Amino acid sequence: MYAIIATGGKQYKVSEGDVLKVEKLDAQPGTTVTFDQVVAVSDNGLKVAGDVANASVTATVVEQGRLPKVIVYKYKRKSGYHKKNGHRQAYTQVKIDKINA
Repeated sequence: MYAIIATGGKQYKVSEGDVLKVEKLDAQPGTTVTFDQVVAVSDNGLKVAGDVANASVTATVVEQGRLPKVIVYKYKRKSGYHKKNGHRQAYTQVKIDKINA
């Protein structure tokens, strides 16, 4: 059984027991979060739209963290324009506990 959930502007295919990194959520490690935006659920056939209106996915927050630094370098030739910038994206690692469909 798997479900497709939407969080942080992205969609993820999850099964029970999966551990994944999603966009930063405002939750402390060890707390439980519920994903209500379920796009589809598959259990002996795919269910979408109105069939999954009441579905949800429950997960436990494992950790909060930041990904490795990505260097953004802008350059325009012949004008002496250089700009260097770094970015570290924040994430929340969650473990999928239960798919309520």
